[in-house]
Amino acid sequence: QVQLVESGGGLVQAGDSLRLSCAASGGTFRSYAMGWFRQAPGKERDFVAGVSGCGAAKIYADSVKGRFTISRDSAKNTMYLQMNTLKPEDTAVYYCAASRNFYVTGPGPDDFDSWGQGTQVTVSS
Repeated sequence: QVQLVESGGGLVQAGDSLRLSCAASGGTFRSYAMGWFRQAPGKERDFVAGVSGCGAAKIYADSVKGRFTISRDSAKNTMYLQMNTLKPEDTAVYYCAASRNFYVTGPGPDDFDSWGQGTQVTVSS
């Protein structure tokens, strides 16, 4: 079982940037895909971005394409989400997740086995 710990959330203004981090332990870091999801109050948990085990294949939700960048550093066992040009509608709890597969499939919450505790991102207008 992979353990995940997110950090980097906070309160920012529209147009600002934030970088989220997800530190992983357990398992072989390069062997599994990882992803970011977010959940706003009263809404479902939505896929944001995903990256393959080697870091080469990346996919994004349409709502964040061109603004968010997912990456992973195998030397640090850490995944990142660089968020630029943030909008109020990006406000949510952001969760990192690890898949049982090398590539991101789906992608939906059921495609991921391990989850972090979440970090709050609030974007004010």
